[in-house]
Amino acid sequence: MADAAPGRPDRRTLRIAQALLVVAAAGLWAASRLTWVDLRTFDGLSPPKLTTLSGAAWSSALVPLALLLLATAVAALAVRGWPLRILAMLVAVASLATGYLAISTLVTPDVAVRAADLAHVPVLWLVGSQRHYPGPAITLATALCTLVAAVLSMRSATSARGTGAKYVTPAARRSLAQRNEKTISERMIWDALDEGEDPTDHTEGR
Repeated sequence: MADAAPGRPDRRTLRIAQALLVVAAAGLWAASRLTWVDLRTFDGLSPPKLTTLSGAAWSSALVPLALLLLATAVAALAVRGWPLRILAMLVAVASLATGYLAISTLVTPDVAVRAADLAHVPVLWLVGSQRHYPGPAITLATALCTLVAAVLSMRSATSARGTGAKYVTPAARRSLAQRNEKTISERMIWDALDEGEDPTDHTEGR
């Protein structure tokens, strides 16, 4: 029972990382459903029109990123060591992509031109635009959660490697002790032969 104790912090860290990935995936899905930009257009003939762009319309990468994070959270249950490190690096890349998407949307001075292009509306018809911040803010929060999950996953992989190196089963210990004893006995025999003594003669030892 005591031998299994060192693995508990590793499992707890990995579970926290998985929970963060699930939360981040849910956040990205929610952000993809929210409205990011409103466009008001007027073509001179029909009444003014309001066009809304959701997060999925603004960026087609939101839903695939959410599915990627969810799949990574599930895959982390079955991998250890270097495969887990690869997953952690993949999560870190997804975090950077998500953060770039959110920050670029928040800091862009004018989103009307890109929104018109996405909505297939001529720029000449634009009357005004309005940017909604909850979607990008949620996306930025999910990027931070994803980054923390990547760090925890990498830490879990490193810790699991160290734990695996330190943990030895009782049977393995006995086998190792027998090999060491055999090695020592053979070394003592060779030392006795080098000194000109007969290692099979037990009378002198008595």
